[in-house]
Amino acid sequence: MRASIGLIGAVVLLGACGDNRDAESPVEGPVVSASETPRNPAVDTTENAAEGTITPGANSFTEGQARSAIEKQGYAQVGALSQGEDGVWTATAVKDGVQSRVSVDYKGVVSASPAS
Repeated sequence: MRASIGLIGAVVLLGACGDNRDAESPVEGPVVSASETPRNPAVDTTENAAEGTITPGANSFTEGQARSAIEKQGYAQVGALSQGEDGVWTATAVKDGVQSRVSVDYKGVVSASPAS
């Protein structure tokens, strides 16, 4: 008897939901908007990447990853890399025949200045 009542209740509920295959537009949920400011500035690379400025900070890149980041920016003949106390990797490298001092910060931003 209880099973019959449960089955009847389920049928009634399913019937009340109806068939929305013919609905004019899909049902949309709440609007989710992007934050205007980064929620975690430690991983936001857009601000400094556009300017090409280096941000000091604890760097988790290995030497090989820093070298790869420099090479991806079109530099060749990347010299020995060294990591300063500020966490920035630096080396000399050549791009378009010009030797520069290149740096990679903890965000992966590559910046160059004239070699000294």
